[in-house]
Amino acid sequence: MKLSTKGRYGLRALVDLAQYSEKAPVSINSIAARQDISERYLEQLMAKLKKAGLIKSIRGAAGGYVLSKSPSEISVGDVLRALEGDLEPAECSAYHEEGCKAADICVTKYVWKKINESINDTVDGIGLDELVAESKQVCGQKDANRARKCQGTK
Repeated sequence: MKLSTKGRYGLRALVDLAQYSEKAPVSINSIAARQDISERYLEQLMAKLKKAGLIKSIRGAAGGYVLSKSPSEISVGDVLRALEGDLEPAECSAYHEEGCKAADICVTKYVWKKINESINDTVDGIGLDELVAESKQVCGQKDANRARKCQGTK
């Protein structure tokens, strides 16, 4: 399975949102600046995340985006599925038993099923709160270059 920029950038944006929206809504342009993501592309990602119920938009001069749930209630899997769709590693329906003529004799379906279970267990087992804590730890290290990157400056 290879994730597209939707999943990679969207996850970065949501970690940023979780980190900076604790006190007030966060604007797309501030996330885009910190994460070095195009505002236009980020708007598309945020629309998908909003449709999935992971974030809310706040209108007005002090508006922006906030999480719709606590970071501990949002898994990496929730984010990736909202942006990428199904995370199955192979387009093989054999391990679903329907829609495949060879399902009753196919032995490779067990490989795809195990890989799929492993992927889902991993991404569902990592909460957004864990990534926020990791980000704070990484950005808190005393390295001037890293500090600039964490603040969105070059």
